[in-house]
Amino acid sequence: MKKVMISPSKYVQGENELCNLGEYVKAFGGKALLISSKDDQGRVQALLDEAKKRVPFELVSGGFNLECSWAEVKRLKAVVEAEGVDVVIGLGGGKSLDTAKACAHLTKKPVIIVPTIASTDAPCSALAVIYTEHGEFEEYFFFPQNPNLVLVDTGVIARAPVRFLVAGMGDALSTWIEARACAKSFAQNASHGNSTMAANAIAKLCYETLFEDSLKAKAACEANVVTMALENIVEANILLSGLGFESSGLAACHSIHNGLTVLEETHKFFHGEKVAFGAIVQLVLENAPQEELERTIKYCQSVGLPTCFADLGVTEVTPEKVMKVAIGATAEGETIHNMPGGVTPDQVYAALLVADQYGQRFLQEWE
Repeated sequence: MKKVMISPSKYVQGENELCNLGEYVKAFGGKALLISSKDDQGRVQALLDEAKKRVPFELVSGGFNLECSWAEVKRLKAVVEAEGVDVVIGLGGGKSLDTAKACAHLTKKPVIIVPTIASTDAPCSALAVIYTEHGEFEEYFFFPQNPNLVLVDTGVIARAPVRFLVAGMGDALSTWIEARACAKSFAQNASHGNSTMAANAIAKLCYETLFEDSLKAKAACEANVVTMALENIVEANILLSGLGFESSGLAACHSIHNGLTVLEETHKFFHGEKVAFGAIVQLVLENAPQEELERTIKYCQSVGLPTCFADLGVTEVTPEKVMKVAIGATAEGETIHNMPGGVTPDQVYAALLVADQYGQRFLQEWE
């Protein structure tokens, strides 16, 4: 059996670490393209200025139009070629980071990933999620290698809105749930190999860290301060979840997310928020023990993650809408087919409705 584990070449995490960006840029050359929205760049401009003082380098701003679409990737590819930069830097949330990875790959440039929020496990991965210009999932774009560097400034993340951190918890919640499903079915990971023991252990540690430190980390983020719990959750959201999902495999949780994107009501919700509901749906699909299902729903509700359709803006739940999600989630090539025994649209339809009922029931008890 072939086993494969992949990871970024280097991962650096710490408060005010963005001030050291220059020394990392210099490892690849003296000129970098920054792919970031105006707002994201503005929030860290003082740190970028300090970085350029410490170790001078040239920074070209490419901007970002807020959607990781083929049109935006091609636009920025042209900027890389026109400016002759040595390295591409992605700064911001998951979509800007994915755009930077895609752009770097197409131009054969190294890439530095600088997440300013811990809302997904995208920073460490060797893939980009491509959406249409209207926000609907289109395809996964895989790369032959992971980012050259993932640079995480926990001070920046602590000052970001807490909803981003919580969304990252939702994405990370799925990592172990999907990893163990792939292990049971001997499904291959993104690198066309089976999971290593190390990757599975990382996925499980991610899960355990969430239940231990999520509420403490949320409190720290609400106070805009860095604590050990916040450091742990940032590492779980970005590194542990990133290594875990990519080297252990995806299953139903992320396919449910992809299916949900066909409903316009869900577009205003973050990736991790939809994945969290997908985790509950997967537990229903695999008939997980009642205790685990209840624990997962209560965890989601305690930190503020969605547990039913209404939490995702879908206030009118019709059979047509639910089946549309189920069909989207089970499309050819979706990772839901890594589930042991296979999955049909009818099974997903049933699991979606049951998960919704469970979520509503426990929400009433919670209130």
